[in-house]
Amino acid sequence: MPSPPGHAPVGPAQPRWTETLRDRRQVLIRPIERQDADAEREFIRALSPESRRARFLYQMNAPSQALIDSLTDIDQVDDVAFVAVVRDDSRDRIVGACRYAVGPDPNQCEVAVVVLDDWQEQGLGTAMMRHLIEVARERGIKRMQSLDSAENLEMRDLARYLGFHTRQAPDEPGLVLHTLTL
Repeated sequence: MPSPPGHAPVGPAQPRWTETLRDRRQVLIRPIERQDADAEREFIRALSPESRRARFLYQMNAPSQALIDSLTDIDQVDDVAFVAVVRDDSRDRIVGACRYAVGPDPNQCEVAVVVLDDWQEQGLGTAMMRHLIEVARERGIKRMQSLDSAENLEMRDLARYLGFHTRQAPDEPGLVLHTLTL
């Protein structure tokens, strides 16, 4: 039975999935942790300027400590975030991240996903989003939304593929709102 939004998750407390991508590389998708702060900083720095702008809707050269804290210190109940990692020199290297955050309406969440440029077009964003959607459904969330630049064609294509409906964002020129009813 699904848990109401804001309550403990149904199923394993620390879900983990191993995914084989189109190019046969394997990744582990798992919840992000506070200890991932340095890896998250490296991940954001490794994104191309276009990918950083698409993810955060503004340009930045390096993430602030406050941003890193907000991305890694989350409750995994109202805010859920997964990272796709590969082992590199005996540590986890983040190659993708997705998350949702429940706002004032406990039935709705805002979602975001980003994949390192050289890991795109391999099905990683799709795999991460499918797991995120499943967790949101299990927790009783009814609707997911993503606010994105209208120029972000990769997100538009992913959203369409996953069944999101897209429309112009109200009062936000140049932005679109992708919505999925769960």
